[in-house]
Amino acid sequence: MSSFCREVVTLQLGHYSNFVGTHWWNLQDASLSYDPECPPGEIQSDVVFREGRTLGGHVTYTPRLIAMDLKGSLRTLRQEGGLYDAGRDTSAVTWEGSLMMHQESPPEKNSFLEDLDKLDKGQILAEADFSSGAQPSGAVGVDTINSRLIQVQKSYRLEGSVKVWSDFLRIHLHPRTVSVIHQYNHDGEAHRLEAFGQGEALLQGALLEELEDKLHFFVEECDYLQGFQVLCDLDDGFAGLGSKVTELLQDSYRGRGILTWGVAPVSHPRSTPLADRYHLLNCTLGMVHMAAHSSLLCPLTLRGGLGRRPPSPPEFPHLSYDPSLWYHSSSVLALALDGLTVPYRLRNNSAPMWQVADSLAVSGRKVVAAYGAVPFPMMYGDSLPDALSACADALPWKPLSACPEAGDGRCYGQWATLKGLEGQKLISCLSPGVKPPTPLHSLHSGEDVLSAYISSFFPSAPLALQLVATPSKLTPPFPQIFSPSLGAQGFLQSGVAPPAGAPAPLVSSVPVLTSLQSGPTLDPWLSELHRAADAFDIRRAAPSFLSQGPELSEYQETLEELRLLAWRYRDDSSGVTRSSSSEEDDD
Repeated sequence: MSSFCREVVTLQLGHYSNFVGTHWWNLQDASLSYDPECPPGEIQSDVVFREGRTLGGHVTYTPRLIAMDLKGSLRTLRQEGGLYDAGRDTSAVTWEGSLMMHQESPPEKNSFLEDLDKLDKGQILAEADFSSGAQPSGAVGVDTINSRLIQVQKSYRLEGSVKVWSDFLRIHLHPRTVSVIHQYNHDGEAHRLEAFGQGEALLQGALLEELEDKLHFFVEECDYLQGFQVLCDLDDGFAGLGSKVTELLQDSYRGRGILTWGVAPVSHPRSTPLADRYHLLNCTLGMVHMAAHSSLLCPLTLRGGLGRRPPSPPEFPHLSYDPSLWYHSSSVLALALDGLTVPYRLRNNSAPMWQVADSLAVSGRKVVAAYGAVPFPMMYGDSLPDALSACADALPWKPLSACPEAGDGRCYGQWATLKGLEGQKLISCLSPGVKPPTPLHSLHSGEDVLSAYISSFFPSAPLALQLVATPSKLTPPFPQIFSPSLGAQGFLQSGVAPPAGAPAPLVSSVPVLTSLQSGPTLDPWLSELHRAADAFDIRRAAPSFLSQGPELSEYQETLEELRLLAWRYRDDSSGVTRSSSSEEDDD
């Protein structure tokens, strides 16, 4: 699709990371176009996708992805995928005696996966639901598949049937993508990957060799590798595995960017006081270790905080979602991640990973916070100055890292991305002689409008921004979690609201505004995490947590590193930023 790009290899470590990642890859897949007549899009898909060829000679386009999960987490998904299936080889069977076969019934597929199977076989176009004309023979075109899935979107209500991330995966994966960790179970009470030390101990022997082999495979086919984006569960044993994986990447691929997104669900299905302590300890250790080995670390969660008793999740005015449902919460985070990752995926004027990281991770401040307006509140037909003027008193975004904004305008650096205003007016179109109602209405580019608006809240903060017309395209099975006030393109609709009980219009795309920030607000947030972890004696409250490492002295050292990390974000009373080279005891 493009002769030159800076490639990225993605790693997803853990079950919730794969939930978020699956939604994110579905969003990328929905934006692909294989029509050679179409002009190249703003987002360069080759950054994260790779082209290959099956054994039958068919061209494939699959994620440049390594996904790790536990035994029992795939359900209907085959670990090796289905693209390169050469059929079963029965030539090695030589036994001529009687055989007794014991076959376990495979898990049932939901309606979406059943339709995907039909699409692969070219069958769905012949069903009675569709009013289209003749059924094409042979392979079904991707654009045709997308259009057909949109038609049957009303039938997909997967909230009750999604048990694992593969239940809503709409793309094919490369055979080298999925790694299953067989030492631990996804379900059940026994053999759970619950503690940081368990995860750390995993990356050795066969698993280490498998990971290195897969990394070499994906990296060696890249021409201009810019780095790695790592999605890692932050509150279970995968935090320990992620710490070792990012350390391996740092040692093996020096000079490449490593952007780590530490994800955490709002709640867990089997939550107990002891499990909550484990979640807190995993977050604490994972935050410190993955930040040390990454170019940048950004927690992503809809929890109100990372402590044991967090506040309520943020409320998005135009979403109607269930925060406790992983299928819902991960879709919101994936929409935000679609915007947050735009800078290093653009076809033109892209900012490589190292540039994004270097602009934010100054003086050792490698942890940043994310914020997002999902969707961006804009009335259909209005201009961007109109939309932002309606938010003059408060920024429209909500916390996506469990870190509330301070509201005092202090910020050390910020990357903002607004995507999805395709076909909308970016500047005001006032008649000559008409006085602009606000200063925003007098500006002459969308970038100037957005920059002036954000700078009004952060007057002295460095700001980098990207304005991208392409929206986040929503195709089945993305959940319809949107307010009835939104139209099909994700913009607010004027006029009479739909009657009570009437189905909301299907939303096929949304505009999204996101922000990555480094600022003093991270000091109280990290300090609170430190206080929560330091508030109890780990040897009494969670005695088995350290059974597989780290040592108690290493754990205490990590707590001290977290305290110092929080201190790096602190301002004195005059607003002067403290340098990480300064040494001062705040006790």
